Amino acid sequence: MELRTLRYFVAVAEELHFGRAAARLHMSQPPLSRAIKQLETEVGAALLDRSSAGVTLTPVGAVLLDEARSLLDQADRVRVRVAAAAGSATLTVGILGDSTDPGASRMAHAYHRRHPRVEVRIREADLTDPTCGLHAGLVDVALTRGPFDETGLTVRVLRADPVGALLRADDPLARHSSLILADLADRRWFRFPEGTDPAWQSYWNGGEPREGPVVRAVQECRQAVLWNGTVGMTLLNHEPAAGLIVVPLIDMPPSRVVAAWHEGDTNPLIRSFVQTAIAAYHD
Repeated sequence: MELRTLRYFVAVAEELHFGRAAARLHMSQPPLSRAIKQLETEVGAALLDRSSAGVTLTPVGAVLLDEARSLLDQADRVRVRVAAAAGSATLTVGILGDSTDPGASRMAHAYHRRHPRVEVRIREADLTDPTCGLHAGLVDVALTRGPFDETGLTVRVLRADPVGALLRADDPLARHSSLILADLADRRWFRFPEGTDPAWQSYWNGGEPREGPVVRAVQECRQAVLWNGTVGMTLLNHEPAAGLIVVPLIDMPPSRVVAAWHEGDTNPLIRSFVQTAIAAYHD
């Protein structure tokens, strides 16, 4: 069995849909279907049940999925160890500045345990660049938040966090148990500089054009609220600074934590990074 064919099978087995698996693998569906049929011929048994209701794994397919994951993981480890022995195992990771997410801390420890010889270089980005240098070619992979322009990128959602309105503690709205965006319609918001990704800017402005001070970093957002009585959005689980309060916004979609990398990049260090991130953010 070729590793490439096993990767094809794992994609189909995880997606349980040939179309989605083909999109994930950046290939068309017919060659993917042919590869899976050839694999079934080699195994001598059906791996998938295909019906009008969808695709499901057979008992043989379930066994192969478990073994294929182990084999592919081991193959990636071999590549990484060889690269480390050659002195070329480095990974540049982009992250948003001022992040205290425990998931990121768990991930850093887990990735170091898994790849102790890999040099991980961190590039912190401010709030004007949600891809943390990925679109600019400055990093290999980004641990960040959406939404942003995903052109040419593969994005994997790791977690979704509820958001709230960041207000001064003496703001009349701070007494509410929850708010909707309409409650903030006539208020000044903090904004990001001109040229910031439109999808990112729109999300943090509640989907509407806003007026208010321009900020680039989390601390600047907090100071804008403290000094000017500006409002804006923040994560509901972030501990606000003294004098500030966070009130849930019940009509806002949650903020997605994502891993993102360049479409088609087969670097095993990135694959391992994403696998580690999925585990760390689901603990």
